[in-house]
Amino acid sequence: MFSRTAEYALRAVCVIARHAGESLTTEQVATATQVPPAYLSKVLQALSRAQIVLTQRGSGGGVRLMLPAEQVSVFDIINAVDPFQRVDSCPLDLVEHGVDLCSMHSQLDEALGVIEQTLRATTVGDLLNPNRSKAPHCLFPNVRLP
Repeated sequence: MFSRTAEYALRAVCVIARHAGESLTTEQVATATQVPPAYLSKVLQALSRAQIVLTQRGSGGGVRLMLPAEQVSVFDIINAVDPFQRVDSCPLDLVEHGVDLCSMHSQLDEALGVIEQTLRATTVGDLLNPNRSKAPHCLFPNVRLP
């Protein structure tokens, strides 16, 4: 359901959040997340435009979260790299539907609404600390950075 780009963004933000207060290089994040560095750079640019991460070039530069992990929602991360789309009109452009959604598309949109609500309610802090989360989440292996 989610793109590879969204998966990479989630991995990157989780690794960056684990190192709060530090600036990590793109290479360090790429190694820890197993994301190709060139692709990760594009993902980090999108996250930077969305003001989720702060990137700084040069000596002593790197990437870090702009807000505490508890204030960054999974929805914001996914939406930054792969905008979340609800069903607001008939994707088939059928005239007989008019401006209303048919029952199938209405149900699909309701399901997407539940998913959106869950993603908005789940923070990076929840992902990193499953004990305080509402439900268990996938954890990334603890990778030691040089």
